[in-house]
This record gives sequence, structure tokens and C-alpha cells, in this order.
Amino acid sequence: MAQAISNATPHTLPAALVEPRPWLAAGALCQREWVRFIRQRNRVFGAIGQPLIFWLLFGLGLGPTFRLSDAPGVTYTEFFFPGSLVLILLFTAIFATISIIEDRREGFLQSVLVAPLPRWSMVLGKVAGGSLVTMVQGLVFLALGLTQNFAFSPLMLVAIVLLLAVLSLALTSLGFVIAWRMDSTQGFHAVMSVFLLPMWLLSGAFFPPPPTHAGQGWGEAALGLVIRANPLTYGVAALRRLLYLGVNDPPLPPDTPALATCWTVTILFAVIMFALACKMAGQRTTGDLL
Repeated sequence: MAQAISNATPHTLPAALVEPRPWLAAGALCQREWVRFIRQRNRVFGAIGQPLIFWLLFGLGLGPTFRLSDAPGVTYTEFFFPGSLVLILLFTAIFATISIIEDRREGFLQSVLVAPLPRWSMVLGKVAGGSLVTMVQGLVFLALGLTQNFAFSPLMLVAIVLLLAVLSLALTSLGFVIAWRMDSTQGFHAVMSVFLLPMWLLSGAFFPPPPTHAGQGWGEAALGLVIRANPLTYGVAALRRLLYLGVNDPPLPPDTPALATCWTVTILFAVIMFALACKMAGQRTTGDLL
């Protein structure tokens, strides 16, 4: 049987052995990421536990001193809730894309790369699987919003799920871009400490961005410029607006971007990161031969 297959021409082989199926391969890789997540329960604790502790500790510790000028009734736990949710998405995306480094070490990634499939199918499978895991853990934390002054409605939940899906895709693709050329998990964690965490801190998640006004100092102006240039700022702002969807006078920080602007920037962020991940995966690197 094996000799007959080896001597057969491509026209006589079954279609399943000749025609590449990139969507099927992407689905298989996505399923693999999900199965790996289910079997590694400690990832759930690592991704949700630390942001949850941050949310409770900072909420209780900074709550008595926190005041919003335009929304005096908002507690810090309520203000910090969207930022904690985005932090969970960021941590989960990081843990999901670390598997790229592990797969390269174990030889699995090399097996995928030599398969007769386009590189984008591999990227789609890895990113889709990581995004699914990221979004599920974000939805688990979203249930804690019932303890705050958020009036959840079906329309709000649908909009938040869509936003979490786009943010998960963007952050997982960003993690893929960073992890693709990494050879060690230590280097990946170093990048996370000096790049990804400051990116979250400068997104308006931990403290409101300084309002633009005449006569502000150069430091305050520079901080506001960096926050407005950060694409994650608009994801946090969109989530914050959606949590008050339907409220006539939502208690939001001043200069919060409009919802349409937030959606536009977040979608562009996801598309650019995924396209960059596909481009980088299409280029041969020395790590492909390890």
C-alpha cells in the first residue's frame, strides 16, 4: 500500500493527500490551543488571579482618595474595573503566545512550517486559539461587574463580547509578533516588563489621562500625548463607555474618546497586528531551522 502511494502521481492520489486545506489546518491549531488551555489549569489562576488581586487591593487602598471631577460618585473599584479586564486580556494573550517559543523548542513549530500550507493559516490558527482563550477568561472576570454599579443589558453584553473579541485578536497578534523572533521565555518576559505593562499603565486603565487645558506643564502635556497615541487607550475607553451604555450622563473621565473613534482605532490595531504577524511568519528566520 505504501509502495503504491509512493509511486502514484498527484493526479491519482486522493484529494485529501494532495490539496492543502489551510482553513482545516487553522482550525486544528486553534483546537490545540484550546485543549492545551483546558489541561493547564494554572494558566487560569495566573491570568485572572493577579489582575483580580490588583483590582481588589488598589480599589480598596486608593478608593478613599480617588475622585473624578466630573463624576464624584464613582468609586475606584468601579473606575479600575475596565482596566483590570484589559489587564486579564493582556496577561492571557502573553501566556498564549509563549507557546510559540515552546513549540519551536519542541520541534512542533518546524513540523507546521514545512507543511504544504500557507503561513497565514498557521498564524490564524495560533492567534484564533489564543484569542478564544483570552476572550473566555475576560468574560469570566466580566461577571464580577455585577458587584459594581453597571446595569447590564443584552445590547451591552453583545457589544462588550464583540469588543473583547477584537481586543483579544489585537493583543494575541501583538504577542505573536513579539514571540516569533524570541528564543527564550526569559527574553519574552523581559519585553513584557518593559513594553507591555507600561503600555497598559499608559492606557488610562490605572489612572485617568490628564485633561487638556491651557497652561498645563510640559510633563503633563507629554503624558497626555503618549496616552492618546497608545492604541490600547481606545480599547479601555471603549470598554468604559460600553459599561455605561444607555446612561444619559455616564460618569466618565474628561476627554474620553468617542465610542466610534474607539471602535475604529481598536479594529485598525487588530488588523495591523494580525497583518504584521502574517508578514513576519512568512519570512524565514534562523529559528525555523532549530
